[in-house]
Amino acid sequence: MTGVLTLLRSLAFQVAFYGTTIFYMLLFMPLVPVLPRKLLWRTSVMWWVATNRVLLRVIAGTRAEFHGLENIPEGPLLIAAKHQSAWETFALLPLFSDPAFILKQELMRIPVFGWFATKARMIPIDRKGGSAALKAMTRRAQADMAEGRQILIFPEGTRRPPGAPPDYKLGVSHLYASLNVPCLPIALNSGLYWPRRAIIRRPGTIRVEVLPPIPPGLGRSAFMARLQADIETASDRLLAEGLKDLGTAAPDDLPRPAGTAA
Repeated sequence: MTGVLTLLRSLAFQVAFYGTTIFYMLLFMPLVPVLPRKLLWRTSVMWWVATNRVLLRVIAGTRAEFHGLENIPEGPLLIAAKHQSAWETFALLPLFSDPAFILKQELMRIPVFGWFATKARMIPIDRKGGSAALKAMTRRAQADMAEGRQILIFPEGTRRPPGAPPDYKLGVSHLYASLNVPCLPIALNSGLYWPRRAIIRRPGTIRVEVLPPIPPGLGRSAFMARLQADIETASDRLLAEGLKDLGTAAPDDLPRPAGTAA
């Protein structure tokens, strides 16, 4: 019975989530050409984020806790976040004053969404474009950083299931070496509660941990080793905590961190 209730609540949230998304898009679409970028962001995007966080909590029973917010420095910043779910693509945004996402180029071609992303000056990358794409991404990031923005990248490039072996791409190290700013690692366990490619939304508490920033100036290999160790160690710990909290409701098809009972 519990599983059926969770499924019904998940379906209800999906309807509410997409309904809210369509509502805000239609409401603000006429204003995209005329509103200043930052004002459009503070209204349409931030209202949409806040609404969906409330809907997720009220309908699906999924909350969120953020730890380590004191580690977020002021000014230009490279943010490298674990990516397990669609949840962090919107829920992390309010943590930063003026973030720019690195996102795949195909998303910019989606009607309406692509218009908002273009207006917000998100940074597209052609994932098949090789070194030329990396250089174009870096030029855009440098221009935005000169305005004091924060650049947010998912270093594995796509969503990975909780507990999956890490698969960090070279793009994050290229940005780190080129931008000469601190890199802020973020760990999370969102995939336990909002799994990729699934309708289910499990009740419980998503945990996010903002880790101490990595200072600029490390070599690429040293940076990648530290970034991966910091994010993966914290994410494995958050995974273990989430599995313990979920108990028998936890998915049984995930790799288990060492010392976690199946």
